[in-house]
Amino acid sequence: MNKFIPFLSVIVFLSSCTNEYISDGREVCFEQEVLPLIVSTCAREGCHNPATYEKGYDLTQYNDILRMVEPGSYRKSELYKVITSPFSPMPPKPYDRLSKEQITTISLWIEQGALNAVCMVEACDTSFVSYSSVVKPILDLYCNGCHAGPRPQGGVDYNNFNGVKLTVEDGSLISSIIRDGNTVNMPKNGNKLPDCKIQQIKKWVQDGAKNN
Repeated sequence: MNKFIPFLSVIVFLSSCTNEYISDGREVCFEQEVLPLIVSTCAREGCHNPATYEKGYDLTQYNDILRMVEPGSYRKSELYKVITSPFSPMPPKPYDRLSKEQITTISLWIEQGALNAVCMVEACDTSFVSYSSVVKPILDLYCNGCHAGPRPQGGVDYNNFNGVKLTVEDGSLISSIIRDGNTVNMPKNGNKLPDCKIQQIKKWVQDGAKNN
């Protein structure tokens, strides 16, 4: 009986992968949501970036991402299959797999036609910037693909507040996102953070970088 357990586990996993990832129907923007997510999780060092070009893909570029996509059908798309596969998952170990919310974002974008779209940006609100509601979501999207998990790159761990606070105190957080030349530009291999997100992080730092 025990020999069937691994097989049953695979069946359960595959069943979970057929969950409807497009039920919420919200509009997804490539430039603001999908590209930062893919760059953070798939274009880290040694993977699908301009330097290493793993498997012939540079996933910092829309056209290369599109090669893995069947616009209008996320289930038929190679990108969806590899991020949900139980056999050869991407990102590979030891990196964390994409969350259900992240898979939903990619699935929605594909189902909506996989357009290279930039959505209208709302007015930038820096009146009150908290760590939990503003800063952490920015870091989760743009940085945690590299700077989290069991082996965070550069020893910089943004999976917890203390790791973030260290880079606030040594100045590397702001230096890297404004790209002043004193540290490595971040996100590495990705576009510069939108101006509003930079201003929000700077405001949070100016206000004392509280764990609020």
